[in-house]
Amino acid sequence: MNAVAETGHYLGASRALRALRAWHSELTEIRRTLHAQPELGFEEHFTAELVARELARCGVDVVHRGIGKTGVVGVIRGRSTLSGRAIGLRADMDALPMAEAGEHAWRSQRPGMMHACGHDGHTAMLLGAARHLAASREFDGTVHLIFQPGEEGFAGARSMIQDGLFERFPCDAVYALHNWPALEPGQIAVRPGPMMAASDRITIRIHGHGGHGAHPYMTIDPVLVAGHLITAIQSIVSRNVKAVDSAVISLCAMQAGDLRAMSVIPHEATLVGTVRTFRPEVQQAIETRLRTLIESVAAGFGARAELEYQRGYPATVNSEAESIFAAQVARELVGEAQVVTNLEPSMGSEDFAFMLLERPGAYFRLGQGGASAGRFLHNTCYDFNDEVLPLGAALFARLAERAMPLSVSVEGQG
Repeated sequence: MNAVAETGHYLGASRALRALRAWHSELTEIRRTLHAQPELGFEEHFTAELVARELARCGVDVVHRGIGKTGVVGVIRGRSTLSGRAIGLRADMDALPMAEAGEHAWRSQRPGMMHACGHDGHTAMLLGAARHLAASREFDGTVHLIFQPGEEGFAGARSMIQDGLFERFPCDAVYALHNWPALEPGQIAVRPGPMMAASDRITIRIHGHGGHGAHPYMTIDPVLVAGHLITAIQSIVSRNVKAVDSAVISLCAMQAGDLRAMSVIPHEATLVGTVRTFRPEVQQAIETRLRTLIESVAAGFGARAELEYQRGYPATVNSEAESIFAAQVARELVGEAQVVTNLEPSMGSEDFAFMLLERPGAYFRLGQGGASAGRFLHNTCYDFNDEVLPLGAALFARLAERAMPLSVSVEGQG
């Protein structure tokens, strides 16, 4: 990159950030309105209506509703579209089934629901980017603003894709961000390769023969089998997965018998848990090993057990070129020292992974602070930090402007 081009990129970043800071109070109002009216996956009717209204108000070219049930896509064409390029920018919209404990004025008005993951902030930031891009049009191509429903366990990204997202709105690359309390406000983290793990659900059903607790020799105790399985399963990662490959198996709940029946050995026991991996080969190896181990351990006690293995979200894996590009855009906004490129991948999951299976792109984290106060994501006291709204919006906008730059001849016509 030559010095003239580099200077121009930094000036463009500064202009975008300055414009969005001027709209900070409006973005904050939008964010807090969304926070007070949380909606679960595929029920985001109020949110989708607000998004569509704001997109129309800021002058996007077309607003499409009902994509993947309650998703919204806004289309903005640049000052030129001769390049034929197109970029997708995605924000998730749904909330969680949690009761909010915070006492701020914009706390949830809907019992048992809250924005405990910051999707209200993500939506407000993408709306801010839409306003800037629609006003400036400083790019050669088309921006598709993807407001996605149902990220929290509903696979809303997959629903939008199945509804023809990328056929109807072609994208050369797609980008998404997520706030991250463990990073300080103003920091941005992105890296090539894995960012989030694949998330699978396991259900283990153990069939024994119940009876009286005083006469266990007359039974096949499924609780005993469950105890041995819990221990044995923890050997899978340590003895079947390479040390350089990350994986987690957690058994998180068990159901057997009746707590009121202290002397009754039940007929059945059920274990449920999750498997987290980054590589498909490791994922398949764990499933195979689990099935063999479960069946054989149960058989060793005269019981029978089966595994139900449900594939959930795939791993969120950034493509290399788009990650490097996103990091460069981030540096232009916040400086080298504030860009983190060695953040450890998270064992959490994210359904933006489905979009990254279809198109190259990058998923990155925007620091917002708050972890030191014990208010991490999915906490009943969590709240999005409105101070980072302009920065997140500017990052979205600059990804589009930098990915689809205007030629010198087109710029001269402005």
